[in-house]
Amino acid sequence: MKKNAPLIILDRDGVINIDSPAYVKSAEEWHPIPGSIEAIVAMKKAGYQIALATNQSGIGRGYFDRAGLDGMHAKLQRYLAAFNTQIDAIYHCPHLPDAGCQCRKPQPGMLLQALQDFSQPAATTWMVGDSYKDVQAAVAAGCKPAVVKTGNGLDTITRITTDIPIFNNLQGFAAFLCEIAISH
Repeated sequence: MKKNAPLIILDRDGVINIDSPAYVKSAEEWHPIPGSIEAIVAMKKAGYQIALATNQSGIGRGYFDRAGLDGMHAKLQRYLAAFNTQIDAIYHCPHLPDAGCQCRKPQPGMLLQALQDFSQPAATTWMVGDSYKDVQAAVAAGCKPAVVKTGNGLDTITRITTDIPIFNNLQGFAAFLCEIAISH
């Protein structure tokens, strides 16, 4: 981890990969949203560190186990390895929604852990998600929220009442972010 490089925290399902109401349960079911891998590559090339913060209650529901989740993340890293890059850290919450844990979004636990691990200030860290829980977690952690219209994003943007940047997809966010990086 480059302690001085700015951090971007991404949700996974619906942001990087195609989501499923029946849960993405295996590496075979895990498929990137067109352009999402290239968006991560662009952000990495622009000097950003990338962390994943993903609710994975499918583990708690018994739909898949930790090895299955690791297989999905290994597939993501293989896609990125083709571009000589990777996700810097992956955080997941395996708990059910009613478990009362501090890591499951909308709680900020995973984001706060990432901020601590990367020694980054929340105020300059983006959290990009497709669900309202992602926005709530970002706000609770003090991060800057952004929403993509992929996944659950179209439903989420109907719930947003404050001025939060909205992008068609992760590529749109990456283009915005890289434009900011160039102008500073």
